[in-house]
Amino acid sequence: MKKLVILSGAGISAESGLKTFRDADGLWEGHSVTEVATPEGWRRNTELVLEFYNQRRKQALEAKPNKAHEILKELEAYFEVSIITQNVDNFHEQAGSSQVIHLHGQLFQSRSVVDESLVYEMDHWELKLGDLCEKGHQLRPNIVWFGEAVPMMDIAADLTQQADILVIVGTSLVVYPAASLVHYVGNHVPIFIVDPHQPEISRRSNHHFIQEKATIGMVSLKEILLEKYA
Repeated sequence: MKKLVILSGAGISAESGLKTFRDADGLWEGHSVTEVATPEGWRRNTELVLEFYNQRRKQALEAKPNKAHEILKELEAYFEVSIITQNVDNFHEQAGSSQVIHLHGQLFQSRSVVDESLVYEMDHWELKLGDLCEKGHQLRPNIVWFGEAVPMMDIAADLTQQADILVIVGTSLVVYPAASLVHYVGNHVPIFIVDPHQPEISRRSNHHFIQEKATIGMVSLKEILLEKYA
């Protein structure tokens, strides 16, 4: 089986009803990124950050995977599929995809502010001030904030280097280091980019653009992949 590596971003989850990370005005649900997605914001107003992610969880619980997520699961019958996602929701897992790497953390996990290895699954939406890890320290969202290291980046880079085919869906390729993954594949590896807007990347002969939103574009892509590579 050929190795099919997927890099997914906010555009694929937007069609499930989740707000994209930043709107055109640079705000996320009325908050600047520095308020709710940085270690400094956490130290400045812990309760605001906790409530912000509580609302994101509530929103995610009311939504479900869409056709694009489902197609990625279906492709596992024909390819060895690895998904590297910038999204913190669990829609890929809900759709049944078996190998998913979350570059920016997971919304339905919490972790200790002192010991990063203490990570806890969440089956509910609320994380409160006073919720503690087993060592007695406050729990925070298990999200990679701006200014923090991206611990899964090396694994993602290794996977991308092994790709026979790379698919980029629903991401503008402007958030680094995730956007750098496109440079880890060779010139011979076909790269399919599914997005209504073409990302600003240097065009190469191995780039193939499908200018559609994810739910429509992935239908077309599945047909192409099965015809040419399965």
